[in-house]
Amino acid sequence: MENTTLDITNPASNKDTRAYSISWNLTKRCNLNCDHCYLDADFRGGFRTDELSTEECFNVIDQIAEVNPNAFLILTGGEPLLRPDIYDIVRYAADRKFMVVLGTNGTLINHANAKKIKEAGAHGVGISIDSMDPIKHNQFRGMTNAWENTTKALEILNEVGVDFLIQMSVSDMNYTEIPDVVAYAEKMGAVAFNLYFLVCTGRGQGNTDISNEAYEQALKLLYDQQMQYKGRLMINSKCAPQYKRVVYENEPDSVYTRTYSGGCPAATHYSRISPEGNLTPCPFITESVGNLKENTFKDLWYNAPLMKDLRDRDKLEGRCGTCEFSAMCSGCRARAFAETGNYMAEDPSCDYEPGQHGGKEITLKVEDTLGLEVVYELPWTPEAEQRLERIPSFARGMVVKGVEKFAREKGFNEVDEAIMRQSREEMITKRGAMFPFLKKFINSEKF
Repeated sequence: MENTTLDITNPASNKDTRAYSISWNLTKRCNLNCDHCYLDADFRGGFRTDELSTEECFNVIDQIAEVNPNAFLILTGGEPLLRPDIYDIVRYAADRKFMVVLGTNGTLINHANAKKIKEAGAHGVGISIDSMDPIKHNQFRGMTNAWENTTKALEILNEVGVDFLIQMSVSDMNYTEIPDVVAYAEKMGAVAFNLYFLVCTGRGQGNTDISNEAYEQALKLLYDQQMQYKGRLMINSKCAPQYKRVVYENEPDSVYTRTYSGGCPAATHYSRISPEGNLTPCPFITESVGNLKENTFKDLWYNAPLMKDLRDRDKLEGRCGTCEFSAMCSGCRARAFAETGNYMAEDPSCDYEPGQHGGKEITLKVEDTLGLEVVYELPWTPEAEQRLERIPSFARGMVVKGVEKFAREKGFNEVDEAIMRQSREEMITKRGAMFPFLKKFINSEKF
């Protein structure tokens, strides 16, 4: 397939593969009973003997640091707050400079544990809101007062000073509510809104997923919201790589298409750890590539056959294999496997017919990617480096690039505290619109 540009960035190649984001299911215990749960979690009191112990969790964190010391770590469940050692695990990861987000249904949050979450060093909390109708949300989550308790948690997090993002699992019953939930997220002070597209695995097997027509409508609704809230709220899709195509069709030069590595992230820069310590390419691909009690994260990430196979996007089949958006989309590999038993089959949720944009593979240069390693090209004073340490680890590499570019343009050959302060306005203008949570750090005395 011919390329439209000579500057090709292939995020799935081995040299560009980065374990940027890891989702870690710390427990199967949960106080809710969601029909769509991919983990088949339920309430099972006390410690489970098959879950990784506290010390084993510490060891896994150390293993991840060997591959990427700037990793974005999502600690979830089940319900992670049912693990008494959750604050110790958060603190251990935060002390190693990971960006740690706690994924919780929010129903168990109170003032006491919200303060513990903050003191442990979590960068934020992810809370699920699936409908502005309490009855619909409660039915979706399998608990009578889930909506009431979750929305109360948002008030508590605001009072304690813990950042949070709002997540929504889209389905046929709620996709028209996307604008309402986004508006609520901004009203409540969320730093981001993530729209999750279900993959029918785990307890969700056999459930009716969103229709292909509604899937496309939801992506377009999400893009409209992203434009409406630009600079005010970070809006993103999860498990819907086709969103890159929708953005490109509306705005080919969008910062979004140039900032995030393209394609399904499973095994390319994303993976999942199960409560038992099994590493899988993503939460919805349940096939284990090995257990972290017996193998190292580094060895499995780089060498496990399934991980390597998923990175070879030249093997994509069907429409995904011939699509001009394959480099930036590639389709959801988990959804392809769930429907066909073939990881490289076409994504059945997408009705796009290749060729509508000329039939030539569209590749875009990825300019800035979260999780970049810190690479200094200019000398930095100790004071400037100390200031940089206050920026979340996942963004430091990007900040260094931006600050050094600013310094060179202004004719400086060294970065000091004054240069960092002077670069604030440019960083807010060029990065803050896309990353409101980073804007908060840049526009403060921390930077």
